[in-house]
Amino acid sequence: MIFTQLRSFHAVATENGFTAASKVLNVGQPTLTSQVRALEDMFKVELFHRRGREIELTEAGRALLTVTRRIMDLEGQAQDLLNAFGGFHTGTLHVGAVGPYHATEMLSAFSETYPGIRLAVTVGNSSEMVGRLLDYSADVAVLAHVEDDPRIFAMPYSRHKVIVFAHKSHPLAKRKSIRIEELEGARMVLRESGSTTRRALESALTRHGVTVNPVMEIGSREAVWLAVARGIGLGVVSDIEFIKHPDLRTIEIENADIHTTAHVNCLMERRDSRLVSAFFDVAAETRKLRQGEPV
Repeated sequence: MIFTQLRSFHAVATENGFTAASKVLNVGQPTLTSQVRALEDMFKVELFHRRGREIELTEAGRALLTVTRRIMDLEGQAQDLLNAFGGFHTGTLHVGAVGPYHATEMLSAFSETYPGIRLAVTVGNSSEMVGRLLDYSADVAVLAHVEDDPRIFAMPYSRHKVIVFAHKSHPLAKRKSIRIEELEGARMVLRESGSTTRRALESALTRHGVTVNPVMEIGSREAVWLAVARGIGLGVVSDIEFIKHPDLRTIEIENADIHTTAHVNCLMERRDSRLVSAFFDVAAETRKLRQGEPV
């Protein structure tokens, strides 16, 4: 019984609410509420501060969450083990990705190879996806850079050039390419600080002693795209992620090597997990097909 209650607590804590958690677990919200309340009553401890519809973990709740993350991960490993003995036909693989463009290719190939495995995909910036790996919320993550963390295993997948894009009325829009120095003082619409594309640009700007004018910071590439389409400023994006628009023009930077490299990542301790290993195998085969190598 306590395992069911711990699962309910974990879902509420990670989904930040009873309503969202009930949808994830496919149980009624009253049932979920009673299970969490029973856990609190059993041990005479408060796990959540409840303020109307909002909840916040107490100190005890935060401590318990670190334990339930490991429990849920062990449950996944148990499923992997049983899948291995039972023919590997069912299960769920939790995938984090910085964007659909990097991950769709390998996700499609994995789904075709293992049609019985459900893929649960979460999209966010690199920092968020690394966090999901470390707290066992994601089994694998497709990131646009490699993490300098001994706990994380990374396999390179693809390399993509970072380009500038502008509204067609911008003075630079008629140019096919520019020197990075021409971005001095330019009004720019940037992703949030955890974005790999932004970090790649800022690193190049620093190397060349160029300072831009960031007029807007937005937490999604789609929002950046819309802002640039309205003429607010210049944007940057990896070439694979650029979405064509009649009012937008792409511009290459000719004297700076700015790129992102997609990597498939997992926790080092989970590299040999059956599901994780299968995903890496499929990603490696897909990478060879991209590069025209024999599989």
